[in-house]
Amino acid sequence: MFPGESVAAKCAKEDPAICARCALTGPTCCTVAPGSEPNCFPVSEMEWERVLDYAGERGAFVREVNTQPFRNMVARLFPGERNHVETLFPHHKVHLRLATGTNGRCIFSSAGGCELPREARPYYCRLFPLWVYGERLTVFDAAGCVAVREGRGVRGVLSRLGTTESEVRSLFGRLRLAWGLDPGPGFPATT
Repeated sequence: MFPGESVAAKCAKEDPAICARCALTGPTCCTVAPGSEPNCFPVSEMEWERVLDYAGERGAFVREVNTQPFRNMVARLFPGERNHVETLFPHHKVHLRLATGTNGRCIFSSAGGCELPREARPYYCRLFPLWVYGERLTVFDAAGCVAVREGRGVRGVLSRLGTTESEVRSLFGRLRLAWGLDPGPGFPATT
């Protein structure tokens, strides 16, 4: 996997049909239920700049108010770091997220998967459905995800996506750095 390559892009190389099959199955990780948009994962300033370099000003982002439910969601993703999350996302200030259409689908999502090149995608998008909690690599409960359904656990999802635990941990460290969080031991020093 190339530095900064997304898990989804890697999966597309290993099994070109998996991402397209997932995109055709209905709501995917790139789709949120109407009304849930405010709880989409935020985009850091660095990620915003990368997407702009690719997409320009085509309505790629939405400014969203930092509600308490949003802050709670982010804090659950970073256990033990609530104070840092609250500093990053002050109550009633705003953050950026990728824009969605009226159907809740990311504007970069298509029948063939993500239209953004791997190096332009936000880190969260590159990681999904995998996440790191402390030392533990885990898989989100995402019933619509083909890799989750077919992989049936961390090792199977890694295999379906054609990636390794080390690659996922490195990408997770970059996500943490993009938000000003300590990447943790063994993580890269740069994004």
